[in-house]
Amino acid sequence: MAATAARTQSWWNETLHKLSLHARVTLLAAVAVGLAVAIVSVAAYITVRQQMYQNLDNSLTQRAVQAAQKGVLTDLTVLQTVPSDALGLSDIRVGVISAEGQQFGARSSLLPPMGDDELQVARDQGNEASLRTVGVRNGGSHFRVIAVPARYCPAGLSRDCSEDPQTYLQPGALVVAQSLGSIDETLHNLGVVLWAFGLIGVIGAALAGNAVARSGLRPLARLTGAAEHVARTEDLKPIPVGGTDEISRLAMAFNAMLGALAQSRDRQRRLVGDAGHELRTPLTSVRTNLDLLAQADKRGGLRPEDRQQLLDDVRAQMDELTTLIGDLTELARDTPQVRNAELIELSNVVEDAVMKVRRRAPGLEWDVQITPFPVWGDERLLGRAVTNLLDNAAKYSTPEDAEQRSDGQPIGHVTVRLLDGVLTVTDSGPGIAEADLPHVFERFYRSSEARSRPGSGLGLAIVKHAAEQHGGMIYARNVPGAGAQFTLWLPHAATQTR
Repeated sequence: MAATAARTQSWWNETLHKLSLHARVTLLAAVAVGLAVAIVSVAAYITVRQQMYQNLDNSLTQRAVQAAQKGVLTDLTVLQTVPSDALGLSDIRVGVISAEGQQFGARSSLLPPMGDDELQVARDQGNEASLRTVGVRNGGSHFRVIAVPARYCPAGLSRDCSEDPQTYLQPGALVVAQSLGSIDETLHNLGVVLWAFGLIGVIGAALAGNAVARSGLRPLARLTGAAEHVARTEDLKPIPVGGTDEISRLAMAFNAMLGALAQSRDRQRRLVGDAGHELRTPLTSVRTNLDLLAQADKRGGLRPEDRQQLLDDVRAQMDELTTLIGDLTELARDTPQVRNAELIELSNVVEDAVMKVRRRAPGLEWDVQITPFPVWGDERLLGRAVTNLLDNAAKYSTPEDAEQRSDGQPIGHVTVRLLDGVLTVTDSGPGIAEADLPHVFERFYRSSEARSRPGSGLGLAIVKHAAEQHGGMIYARNVPGAGAQFTLWLPHAATQTR
């Protein structure tokens, strides 16, 4: 049985999943109304049936007790003279059963159904009555039969039993049977009406469910068409939305997704366009230098010092290309958050970056103060961001004529502080123009002062990218009496979500 139930459930689930949402809504409405109608119909049928039987039982009991107390119908002489037509008009059968099992009834009238229950009442002569429903095969109908204890007067006596009840009255039971034909017919008609109206209700519910599904799923159909249009044409134009229901919310979420996709695609296009523009300059320079070298070799070659200078220039351009490609690769990922984050000590990352940049800028004075601070994140990406900040500070703290002015004294000053997860890097350069401050973290943005210095304009963009991926922030400002100051804030590992 359990296996059969499991197979039935599996078949039902498989069948249901094959149906469309429209069909499911229609079927659900029909089934729900059908169940409701069935429950209400069964409850109404049972209630009416019980109430009709209860009323009949009360009436039969009252009439049988009164007849037994008055002793009219228990006088067999009187009972046998009752015309059959009088009982037929009320569809009632009356009879008496003695303690020995003898049955007496009205003249030319059928006896009520009598059996062991009625005989037991006649023998006990207590206060208990029997009440049961009996089906009569010959009559083709049902009877509700009640038997109440009574003492009957036998027929053929020469004296009145009331003169000496103790002597003449015999123990027995008065049996009264009421036909259930009218009640059965009423219940049958009620069942037909309930079935008819239930079927009409189910059909109406199915039609209503179909209409509701058609109307309610129309926005979903439009949303499906819009999704198919986007997949076919790659047109990320939002679809019009009206209303505040769940389908409208889904459409708004779909529009938000389209907006995010459009922004991502625009960023990628700008990145590709800007990258092509930035790559064109070093590639042209490398090609020019290689052409000069090839032409010089055809004419007998360059002087060793000129050849070395040309090769150094090519090597510098290749280094710039390598750095630019690495920056582009980092920014092209465009991931919303850091993956495979691990617990790292930010102070170690800053120390390693300071040591690396200090070797590249030996003429600068470094004022470093670092305190431990744990974070969850990507150590490589954070190291790249901190290194970019320090390289930027070292670049602008070094004057362009540093070799002519260097006399053993520091040519610039860089201050690095890491306190409570806040990293501040302050240089001793000329600062950032007010017009350039809002744009310093944009990709490929280079101010007029920065165009004469090496760089791709992606270093600070990578810093912002790393800060956002780790749930932090970065901002820049000018410090009076010094240069530019960059502040990077990252949340503590205890407050970050992995």
